[in-house]
Amino acid sequence: MSLAKASLTLILKPRYELVFLLLLSTIALTQQAAIDSTTDFYTAGVVEFRNAASVADNLAGYLEIIASPNASATDIIVFPEATLGNFNSYDFVPSPQQQVTPCLDDPEAQYYADYLVAISCAARNVSKYVAINVPEHELCTDVPEDTRPCASNGFNIYNTNVVFDRNGTVISRYRKVHLYGEPRNTTFVPESITFETDFGVTFGHMICFDIMFFTPGGEIILEQGVRDFIFPTMWFSQLPFLTAVQTQLAWAYANDANLLAAGASHPENGSTGSGIYNGRKGTISSVMALDEGQRRIYVAQVPKYPASSRRTSKRSRRAVKEQPQPRNTEGFQMKQDLVTLYETVSLESLANQATDTSLTQDVCHGQICCHFEVEWRLLDNVAENVSYYSYRLAAYDGWRNEKEMDANYLRNCGIFACTGPSIEDCGNLVHAFQPRVAFTRLLIEATYPKSREFLLAPSSVRDNLLPLEPHQFEFSLEELANQNQLQSRFELAPSLEVQNLLTFAIYGNYYDDECTFNKGTEQQDLECGFQPKDDGAASLRFSSFLLLPLLLTMLLKLH
Repeated sequence: MSLAKASLTLILKPRYELVFLLLLSTIALTQQAAIDSTTDFYTAGVVEFRNAASVADNLAGYLEIIASPNASATDIIVFPEATLGNFNSYDFVPSPQQQVTPCLDDPEAQYYADYLVAISCAARNVSKYVAINVPEHELCTDVPEDTRPCASNGFNIYNTNVVFDRNGTVISRYRKVHLYGEPRNTTFVPESITFETDFGVTFGHMICFDIMFFTPGGEIILEQGVRDFIFPTMWFSQLPFLTAVQTQLAWAYANDANLLAAGASHPENGSTGSGIYNGRKGTISSVMALDEGQRRIYVAQVPKYPASSRRTSKRSRRAVKEQPQPRNTEGFQMKQDLVTLYETVSLESLANQATDTSLTQDVCHGQICCHFEVEWRLLDNVAENVSYYSYRLAAYDGWRNEKEMDANYLRNCGIFACTGPSIEDCGNLVHAFQPRVAFTRLLIEATYPKSREFLLAPSSVRDNLLPLEPHQFEFSLEELANQNQLQSRFELAPSLEVQNLLTFAIYGNYYDDECTFNKGTEQQDLECGFQPKDDGAASLRFSSFLLLPLLLTMLLKLH
């Protein structure tokens, strides 16, 4: 096969032929048994990876992991975001339609990057699917339909996932949609955001900040029924709602989807967090590397979703492969979420007497009212010379808009830890503080408006920055008849006591907040497809791809 665009002037790049050949020669070709796509699980590996400044060093680490005994059983290996190539250097990535195998089609790396060729060869040698994330560029002239201004050097640049099959062929390429302050482009022509495998599973793509938005994850779940995702990330954790594993589990649970999350490992910058999640059954394996960065693969068998399976909110117990986890977070740095925008009430101020051990309280902000029921016991051996963290009950109805980032609309209800009396003291690490109480009961209830695109998720995190698992809580959503609303309920499992909780919340992500019931006029609600309240008819369930004529047709069929 001839190389795509081979007649173009080659862009000179730093060469790593020596390390490439040495490393490649150490990878033995393995014999893999015939793939049985009828099995009820596949074996996945996600890599927590601390990258260095040297691309050659990162490549060596990737190749070592791919060929390692720990990876031998895997069908697919996922590497993190932005941990291989140079952030300020870009390379071509072949289109999947071209069926390029860089290892065979460009063995001297004359057109494609050395590392792209090397990993193609590695995937081929071990006969595994390998997903990586790279900085990509593309000539603007290759997309003549894109009328946006082109950079002076003639290139569009992207944050790109690349997937190799067992033959080392590039079978999928996905360019990040929601950029986190990155000097990159978004693609003009939509890329294919799924890929099929020989073990009977179709995967969708997301990259880091994408997880906060309906596109691409929620969109392909709804429109294509995809239930398995790869998720390379360099996540910068934020308390109280957006630490890495907390967010990964919440998304997988709320969407009832398998998620393979591979995290960049730089605790000193607040970047860590990898895991393998099995929808509403919870975590199979996860890690938050709080003390120092890692280069390690985490491997697990992942149950497949039957094609005809229905989603269920029933709790299911499972053994979680939780890695040994230090509570000491002194070397871990993170950002604070936008807690100062929330309406909050101090738990201590509500407990007027020292003997109080329970309370019921409503906290409202905008159009959302959060109902809390809390019971606790004071811990024994409370010392006067020790600092303790406290709690606030919180509600928020508004935009989450970090500077120069894509914004999304939130309707949140939660309780979170604070290291002082002010709201500015909330959403901080508590490594120098101890808990004063153990919660014996926590309940949050709220009524949420239906919307065209939204996601309600149980969100929690403990002081080791790992979340509660589904067998430790109960979460339910109930559609209110004739109301165009959902009743959400999140509570600790019966008889469970928790004393190291930093966050317990219903995270209501409304994305762009378009077509949200009761936000506009009655006419606007009707145009969005909502029925008038109390008309004796069931409210309409939404799909993002429905057009207005179809909505009106469905309305006429309802009674």
